[in-house]
Amino acid sequence: MMLADPSKKYRRMYQRVDLPDRQWPNNEINKAPIWMSTDLRDGNQAIFEPMDIEKKFKMFQMLVKIGFKHIEIGFPSASQVDFDFTRLLIEGGHIPDDVYIEVLVQARDHLITRTFEALQGAKRAIVHIYNSNSPTFRQKVLNVDVAGAKQLAIHAAQKIKEQAALQPETDWIFQYSPECFTATELNVAKDVCDAVTEIWEASPENKVILNLPATVEVSSPNVYADQIEWMHRNLARRDGVIISVHCHNDRGCGIAASELAIMAGADRVEGCVFGNGERTGNVDVAAIALNMYTQGVAPELDFSNINEIIATVEECTGLPVHPRHPYAGDLVFTAFSGSHQDAIKKGFEFQKNEDIWDMPYLPIDPKDLGRDYDAVIRVNSQSGKGGIAYLLESNYNVVLPRRLQIEFSQIVQHVADEEGVEVSAQQIWTLFKDTYVAAKDTHYVTKNYRLSDENGNQVIELDIEVNGETQQLRGEGNGPISAILNALQLPIDVLNYEERSISSGAHAKALALVELQVKGTGKSAFGAGVHDNIVTSSIEAIIASTNRLIDQGVLSTSQVVAAAV
Repeated sequence: MMLADPSKKYRRMYQRVDLPDRQWPNNEINKAPIWMSTDLRDGNQAIFEPMDIEKKFKMFQMLVKIGFKHIEIGFPSASQVDFDFTRLLIEGGHIPDDVYIEVLVQARDHLITRTFEALQGAKRAIVHIYNSNSPTFRQKVLNVDVAGAKQLAIHAAQKIKEQAALQPETDWIFQYSPECFTATELNVAKDVCDAVTEIWEASPENKVILNLPATVEVSSPNVYADQIEWMHRNLARRDGVIISVHCHNDRGCGIAASELAIMAGADRVEGCVFGNGERTGNVDVAAIALNMYTQGVAPELDFSNINEIIATVEECTGLPVHPRHPYAGDLVFTAFSGSHQDAIKKGFEFQKNEDIWDMPYLPIDPKDLGRDYDAVIRVNSQSGKGGIAYLLESNYNVVLPRRLQIEFSQIVQHVADEEGVEVSAQQIWTLFKDTYVAAKDTHYVTKNYRLSDENGNQVIELDIEVNGETQQLRGEGNGPISAILNALQLPIDVLNYEERSISSGAHAKALALVELQVKGTGKSAFGAGVHDNIVTSSIEAIIASTNRLIDQGVLSTSQVVAAAV
């Protein structure tokens, strides 16, 4: 089955904007807009079970903590829960002095009256009325012409002004939304908005909010930006107007549309913290705010503990935050790809000495959001040596030589391929010990050793069990490593030796890594030792490497027996 011919079924639902000298493409976002949270209204209307008062209160407290100064708390004329919640906030003194609560109401007299009843005693409040002026709504829903739609707005604006005058103790802001603005003729939208701001006497001292919503997203973001810039240029009393935008996400472009709208002259953005809302959701405020943050612009919202915010939103809405959600998802700072992991690992090495965050694949520092680096690199069948090395280093302070990274990554890859699941840092560490440390207990096993100084040299006496029999070996050298090798008297050279602490404090462990090569063969093997004592860990590493060479068939146990005294 194929899609129907769209030219026979669909048409553009928006008016093209004649704006050849548009300015927004050259503008940049250099300051935060006024933010308005719709989580408790539009977001609440869009969940399976609307929040009860307890959950709404918890969400309200979270929004205040994040830093929202405009919070739409509900639709008190349409919902008893919203009415009661409004009264709870006001009577309980739960609204900070610098926060405006906002309520939505349709342009109907009895609903406006009920709304002002809910707001009695509020210190600061925004009353938000709306009606649609688009052709579809005029013709098919409201059954009015352009003049009739305008009159609905005028009458509601007058009613709100009258009701507010009865409660002069409240600091009022009035807001009007020409619903479905993006599908409305621009001259019609402007004419209605101008009529409303005239009634409300908009001025620099008496700001009025005009919300120009993409109630349903019907165009690409650049068209919306043109529409906003046109209104920004042509509205009457512009210096007394706060242009607000409320973008839905029907085309998946809500964030882009909102950002371009700010560039086009919008002063305020309405949305939900993580994009909840009707249909495909309101715009995602956290994403816009953190987009700004990554460009060096203070968003004036605090997402420094994003996990706590996620937990609250999920509890109150019953909706999970997607693991790939921008900034907030569990996997957004996670790299499984080997090439990505290698780049991130190398980037961290530079970042240690740099002030400006400049990392491959990580546009924001996870720690700025209260996250750590533990989950930045995770290993599965798609991963490579860089990711494995990073997990060992970041979790266990184990830095592998490059050749060992390559070898060990193949071992981890084999496990990941066989099991088909993610391999954790703990599993990688266990696999490393099983492969390179536990080898000390196979063919040759050190039972005891004694280290002493003789004539400025190190002397070691080893008790080694070989094929069930204990052999005593003695070696002398300019240090413990050469003394051990001389005691073994094997045809081996040290290609690489490293030691480091893999923990701190009184219980620190020493890790020794050694790569031994059998002379004349080109064959080598890595071994590792982990012990409280660095000499012991060195002995264990050499024995483990030797045993792994035996496994390769290039050494035999008889060679050590021949060296016994």
